[in-house]
Amino acid sequence: MSLRIAFVASDSPTARTAHAALVGRYGQVPEEEADVIVALGGDGFMLSTLHRTQHLDIPVYGMNRGTVGFLMNEYSESDLKDRLKAAEEEVINPLSMRATCADGTVHEALALNEVSVLRSGPQAAKLKITVDGRLRMDELVCDGALLATPAGSTAYNYSAHGPILPIGSDVLALTAIAPFRPRRWRGALLPKTAHVRFDVLEADKRPVMAEADSNLVADVVSVEIRSEPGIEHRILFDPGHGLEERLIREQFV
Repeated sequence: MSLRIAFVASDSPTARTAHAALVGRYGQVPEEEADVIVALGGDGFMLSTLHRTQHLDIPVYGMNRGTVGFLMNEYSESDLKDRLKAAEEEVINPLSMRATCADGTVHEALALNEVSVLRSGPQAAKLKITVDGRLRMDELVCDGALLATPAGSTAYNYSAHGPILPIGSDVLALTAIAPFRPRRWRGALLPKTAHVRFDVLEADKRPVMAEADSNLVADVVSVEIRSEPGIEHRILFDPGHGLEERLIREQFV
């Protein structure tokens, strides 16, 4: 049986040019009829494609036509079908965010990389942290904090000096962003099943926003985060270049 491919691309000229070339060479089917979706762009476009096609249960193979491309494979127009057939699959569970705003509205979103709470005013945020209903920190003064998955641990989490987590590990990284008090608090490793809650202290004086991947919510007073094992995102990588290898390699750069 012929492999049915749906090509999607970001709006960048490089990605659009690649899209036209690949569709001309391999054809195109609607996403709902595809065996695999090939995403052309960078990591941001890959994340948006995974979120958008979540309901289809179709694996996504990315080719880098963006900048970083941590979630992407190298771009090549030749032997694509052979590469797709040989590709190895990684399954990632997202985080779910439930953010309550000062006006009482509630916003929910999913995140493959991390959920972060960030100060949105001139003063540092004050956060109270509860894990599985138990108070763990009554006051963290900081620019923000985040909870990262293993797949997202090399992104914002790593830039904030959080740990890189092995793929397949049943842990999440809770990392402070520019902590002022406790100044040397480096965060915590939590089980994947943990239910984490951030409560914003002095929200009127020290406004905070929440972000799940690229979904922003302003003026939050509390943010609850947990892993969603019932939701699976399927990502394809060339043999020997999967997420596990990339995470290890990143630590020796």
